[in-house]
Amino acid sequence: MSLDGPRLAPLSGSTPNALVILIHGYGSNGDDLISLARMIQPSLPGAAFVAPNAPSQLPRMAAAYQWWPIETFSMAERAAGAAAAAPTLDGFITREMETAGLTADRVLLVGFSQGTMMALHVGLRRDDPVAGIIGMSGMLVAPETLEAEIKSRPPVLLIHGTQDDVVPFRSMDLAGKDLAAVGVAVETHASPGIGHSVDQGGLAAAAAFAVRVLA
Repeated sequence: MSLDGPRLAPLSGSTPNALVILIHGYGSNGDDLISLARMIQPSLPGAAFVAPNAPSQLPRMAAAYQWWPIETFSMAERAAGAAAAAPTLDGFITREMETAGLTADRVLLVGFSQGTMMALHVGLRRDDPVAGIIGMSGMLVAPETLEAEIKSRPPVLLIHGTQDDVVPFRSMDLAGKDLAAVGVAVETHASPGIGHSVDQGGLAAAAAFAVRVLA
């Protein structure tokens, strides 16, 4: 299956020197997440942005996509779902990178919610490490298999609202500890009073991280 979604060309008007792939959450779409790109883009004028729609649509919802169906909210469901969707996203990353003429160290993954779960699951299991991973309002799925399956260790920034009622705020701390345990350099940013969303402070942290890892 081939993914696609909205794109933003570099503000510089030149050939892209970096690629930012934004991975949306459950029930959302690339058009929704590309709005985040517009807020980060001024900090990365040479970068191209793409926000692919997930592989399947929610039933009876034309513009709502999912990386995997959510039925039980169990950790086993998340692990199986991420593993099943991983080859499609992994292939998309490789194709986009090659089309842009860039190496993996010029690619940044940015995920939100279920998209964070996908970004971490795929990004840490690629043979060629990406420049970094930004995970917003998400969690790490299948931490128990990560030590055996991890292939690369790009730096990670986790951003989470303290009042998130969809993915608990404690998920950031749990993910940070599990990632650090396998040698991943992790930074965290807590957004006080923010729910399942990203505020200006989180976006500023994301932009600063992106500039640093793509410098």
